[in-house]
Amino acid sequence: MEWVELGGSTVLRSIVLSSLLLFPVGLSADEGMWPFDQLPLQQMKAKYGFTPDQAWLDHLRLATVIFGDEGSGSFVGRDGLLLTNQHVAHAYLQQISDRHHDLVKQGFVALNRAQELRIPGLEIRVLALMKNITMAVAQGVKPGLSSPAADSARSATLEDIKRRETAASGLTCELVDFHEGGEYWIYGYRTFRDVRLVMAPEYDIAAFGKEWDNFTYPRHDLDFSLFRVYEKGQPYHSEHTLTWTRTGIRNGGMTLVAGHPGRTNRLETWAQMDFRRRVVNPLTVQTLDRKLKALATYAARSEENARQVSADILEAANFLKVYREEIRGLEDLTTVTRIQANEQALRARIERDPQWRDHVGHSWKALEQLFGQQQALAREYQLMHRAYSSLERGPLYRALKLVRLIRSPEGHSSAELRIELMAASALNRELETLLLTAGLEETREWLGDSHPLTQALLREKSPQVVAGLAIKDTRIDDPVFVKGLIEGGSKALEQCRDPLLLLAQKLDAPSREVERQYEALEAQVLEHNARIAKARFALQGKNSYPEATFTLRLSYGAVQTYPAEGTLQPPFTTFGGLFDRADAWGPRAEAGSWALPPRWLQRRSAINPAIPLNFITTNDITGGSSGSPVVDRNGELVGLVFDGNIQSISGRFHYDEQQNRCIAVDARAIREALTQVYDAEYLVKELTEK
Repeated sequence: MEWVELGGSTVLRSIVLSSLLLFPVGLSADEGMWPFDQLPLQQMKAKYGFTPDQAWLDHLRLATVIFGDEGSGSFVGRDGLLLTNQHVAHAYLQQISDRHHDLVKQGFVALNRAQELRIPGLEIRVLALMKNITMAVAQGVKPGLSSPAADSARSATLEDIKRRETAASGLTCELVDFHEGGEYWIYGYRTFRDVRLVMAPEYDIAAFGKEWDNFTYPRHDLDFSLFRVYEKGQPYHSEHTLTWTRTGIRNGGMTLVAGHPGRTNRLETWAQMDFRRRVVNPLTVQTLDRKLKALATYAARSEENARQVSADILEAANFLKVYREEIRGLEDLTTVTRIQANEQALRARIERDPQWRDHVGHSWKALEQLFGQQQALAREYQLMHRAYSSLERGPLYRALKLVRLIRSPEGHSSAELRIELMAASALNRELETLLLTAGLEETREWLGDSHPLTQALLREKSPQVVAGLAIKDTRIDDPVFVKGLIEGGSKALEQCRDPLLLLAQKLDAPSREVERQYEALEAQVLEHNARIAKARFALQGKNSYPEATFTLRLSYGAVQTYPAEGTLQPPFTTFGGLFDRADAWGPRAEAGSWALPPRWLQRRSAINPAIPLNFITTNDITGGSSGSPVVDRNGELVGLVFDGNIQSISGRFHYDEQQNRCIAVDARAIREALTQVYDAEYLVKELTEK
């Protein structure tokens, strides 16, 4: 085993060599979100006549960043200038706005570095170290151990390696596994915490068309923003910044995208995908739809209300469309046929291998039975524990954590939880009343009036009355009150008449029980999925890419049209098309969805209408890829990923080269806007200087 350093990365020499030989079997031509150590170089060469060398890859990797918790970005200027989407930065813009300075609506341009605005809590991370530790982990698990003992030894080995690598490198190290434990890696990140806003366009131009145009194409969105990274109070001088394109990309030109795709489920069994289609997604759609209505009710009451919840509405509407389209995609006969055929081929291959047949062959049937059991608990679990829970969220979730801390202090990191609970900011009682009402309405609708949980929470009262009283009179946001409860313990909790805490106490036991049952089933699902994944990896090796996990990936493709609505969609849209669409709708249509900001109307004659605004490519992306740089074979930045078309949503489960498209802002459009609309020539100079 020999480790080699590649531009700051430590990898096994055998992996580097094997990656040069990879030619994925059975994949669509441009399919795959590939780890940087595992690129299908022969396939790239065969189709596009290009294979990046290690220096090219290292430069792109070190110029690409994780932006905050769920987006990507890239260094585009030597003085720490950073490019990402406006929608990726939306919540941070909202965070530093107030009723007098709405940076989301009005946009922002710093005329000099003294005017740049620091974003509290925003972190930028750069992947500086990649180290394959699979062999080291295997050596830490002695032969003959029972399954629990092996799991314990593996976990201890992983944590020990992580601790040693963190100390040795000085980086923020994370454990990464691919193929459900088929490979283990250490990823070490350089972290920056002084990040300042430089420029962001108005929301009306960044999200032109609003939710009507979201996930559609043709698009006309100038969805970008610029930040600057500082280190020790000075702009960070990166040795790896992307060169701004001089000529732009053309139709048919090769494109490469580096970013952090969030999550795919392409290696799940069909039974699990079908469970999502029939049960999980429809329930989530109902929850999101109800939440959106509550948010819209609040936003309609005042302009300030609308500003406060703009990021929440954007997120909820986005995910609502995603879950609906995933259902549609998993009902498409061609898609289903392909997924099932791939699964049958894998099962047949496993059946021909006695070792894997005995270990994995029964897993498909077991999974079908487990999903049937989960379906019986799905509504209660959705209400209380899923990411888009309508009931166990917000102040009620906070109250529930307080109840559990007091009742079972040994089960929590008490010091951290106490600090969290006592640092509460004042509740937005008007908004939280609407959201809790929605959760209680959903509880009654899904479970029925006679269900014990409905009875316990509502006591024959309406959801509006219960939510109104609970939020109006709660003191869960009073640090002195919370501190007194924690110090008073169980006796203080029993005597407490806070209405929200009374609701939380009624929710505590059933919530724990549903969680226990569902997660016991989920543990079995994960075990069978892991068995299948390990069998696939053993039989196919690195010819198949791992699921996306918000780790750095590279995808390749080209600017390419696709058929839709009886015609071909254009490879590019232009500023001329933007103004045409705005004129066609007018400023008041659908609550101003296609209204342009005032300065864009004032500067219209200065903008070249022929300059490309957005373009589409065949690059394989998914959520988390937003903000990713699009580069050409020269490594020059030609665009910025901001969305996919509606057909790409089902890309969570499969990739279709004929229809799936990545949508990007053209670098030429950003330059034109900075120059002609925002009077930011100094930024253009910084972006384009060599």
